[in-house]
Amino acid sequence: MRLWLAGCAALGVLGQSGVLAQENTAPQGDDAALFGARENIEQISLSPDGAKVAFISPAAGQGASLFVANVLGGAQPFRVTGTDGNPEKLSRCDWVSNSRLLCNVRMLVDSEAGILGYSRLFAIDDNGGNMKVVSNRSNMRTTGYAQYGGQVIDLSGQDGAVFVSRVYVPEVQIGTKLANSKDGLGVDLVNTLNLTVRHAESPKRTAVEYISDGRGKIRIMGIMPPASGYGYAGNIIKYSYRTKGSEVWQDLSSRDVSTERGFDPVAVDPDLDVVYGFDDANGRQGAYRIALDGSAKKELVFAHPQVDVDGFIRIGRERRVVGATFATEKRMAIYFDPALKSLSASLSKALPHTPLVNFVDSSVDERKLLLWAGSDVDPGRYYVFDRDKKTLSEILLARPQLENKPLAVMKPVSYRAADGTQIPGYLSMPPGSEGKRIPAIVMPHGGPGARDEWGFDWLVQFFVARGYAVLQPNFRGSAGYGEAWFEKNGFQSWRTAISDVNDGGRWLVSQGIADPAKLAIIGWSYGGYAALQSAVLDPDLFKAIVAIAPVTDLPGLRDQSRYFSNFLQVDQFIGNGPHVREGSPALNASKIKAPVLMFHGDQDINVNIAQSRLMADRLRDAGKTGRLVVYSKRDHQLFDSAARTDMLRQSDEFLRASLGLGK
Repeated sequence: MRLWLAGCAALGVLGQSGVLAQENTAPQGDDAALFGARENIEQISLSPDGAKVAFISPAAGQGASLFVANVLGGAQPFRVTGTDGNPEKLSRCDWVSNSRLLCNVRMLVDSEAGILGYSRLFAIDDNGGNMKVVSNRSNMRTTGYAQYGGQVIDLSGQDGAVFVSRVYVPEVQIGTKLANSKDGLGVDLVNTLNLTVRHAESPKRTAVEYISDGRGKIRIMGIMPPASGYGYAGNIIKYSYRTKGSEVWQDLSSRDVSTERGFDPVAVDPDLDVVYGFDDANGRQGAYRIALDGSAKKELVFAHPQVDVDGFIRIGRERRVVGATFATEKRMAIYFDPALKSLSASLSKALPHTPLVNFVDSSVDERKLLLWAGSDVDPGRYYVFDRDKKTLSEILLARPQLENKPLAVMKPVSYRAADGTQIPGYLSMPPGSEGKRIPAIVMPHGGPGARDEWGFDWLVQFFVARGYAVLQPNFRGSAGYGEAWFEKNGFQSWRTAISDVNDGGRWLVSQGIADPAKLAIIGWSYGGYAALQSAVLDPDLFKAIVAIAPVTDLPGLRDQSRYFSNFLQVDQFIGNGPHVREGSPALNASKIKAPVLMFHGDQDINVNIAQSRLMADRLRDAGKTGRLVVYSKRDHQLFDSAARTDMLRQSDEFLRASLGLGK
């Protein structure tokens, strides 16, 4: 691929494409398999010298493989290691040197308390040798188990050493003076080659977070005091900071995790001696920075008048902050670094489909940049940009099986709710369709503390490919639009949220897009809840319902969290009052008229499968049409190409039968 970046002489000509060989195992013409396949690049990182990439690619079932490849190509990617997903799932690998990687695996394990999630860290050479477990190990004297296996918080260590936050669990001291008494979260400098350790921050039982300056100094600590004697976590995180060269902690901020009020620190800039973070800015989230010189001077860096600023753009081994990001109709960025601002704008204009461009990683000197670019009609591709040679090499495709598949444009729209409020959303239409009285789907997002954004969506694109128009409403109760829009959240304010969703269906009909006899609703997680509850509120609107991993019983959701540390947060989020029963689809199943199809993994730790099983029972007891498909040993995301393919195929067959569309 050769492209000329018009108006950007500083970049010159993009280099010849160097796409690495990638398999396309999905049968062409099988839409369910094409769109149900997991993304081919699940995570990727660039070596410190910029010569190699490491990426995680899916394997059979829930498995994954780690590959290493030269940026310039010339050889097949080398498989370093992998997991089969039963139960270990490889989730992330980062370079700690030019020849060594540190990886994270996650797993779900059955226990007396139910299904629990665990994570563990291991290091490995890029040739597959010298594997070492980096997480702390339990032994016969350990008084408990650490679910959290640790996290890399600073890559500035030398010779394969990294700063890792690790949980310590004390040991029984009877009969020995050598037992470990450390308890809580601390920070260690771990040599990943031989596992020698230097304690950088002593463990503290109530610590929940540490933030370094990217150069080996821990500057921020978060403490969450327990809320009661029953072991439940509180709602308040108290943050402290250190001035340069000091070991004394000073108060920084307090943040209420239930209301998201208070300054939330994210990243330290050691040159400016500030910490960047988020806080309220006139009812919406803004980007701030606070001086760490002892003055605690607070400065608003950027706020948007319509939406929340929800992310910082970070780059390099030090993960320095170079900008902030937010989503209006599309994801936008404000760059603090002029060179990266110019580069991002030039790439977005020059590449096909005017894509979003993200800086994923960089070499240690930031002269080589790993980029991702994608759009609504492009699932994404990865590039390496050499700032010295001014060349851009395309190296990997996110979904190679869709490379020549026509995809639907995702159009930002808005419609009027019953009370006159304009509800933003996205409309995707089958390519070539006139969009007149065609089958249509309303697809509310999950969360509820989330929103839909412009870009490729495999679930949407599948149904559009099968001939449906798809509307994704960002109803009130969605995140990203400020405190007033979020209201009390999508459960406590369910009547407003679900009314907005249903008004989206009515809008499709009023615009002549949807045939009212062929209108369906599909949702995942909270979206599945919204799909079911929409039929409780207005039983005649939708003619078919598909709910994937849905919440169906708010009292049950509260009870299922009672034996976990976040119970008080869940309890507060659900609230008390008539809305709890009235807002539970399973407790109002008799009102539903449309046929229901549900899917759920039996190892879902986000929404317990008991929620779907209860819904299926209540529909059957009420004489309604309902069916539940259970995927064994699968989680909330159905992280398995075969399961997703089956879910898509069965959903399409169900909709066609329910809406009278034929095959």
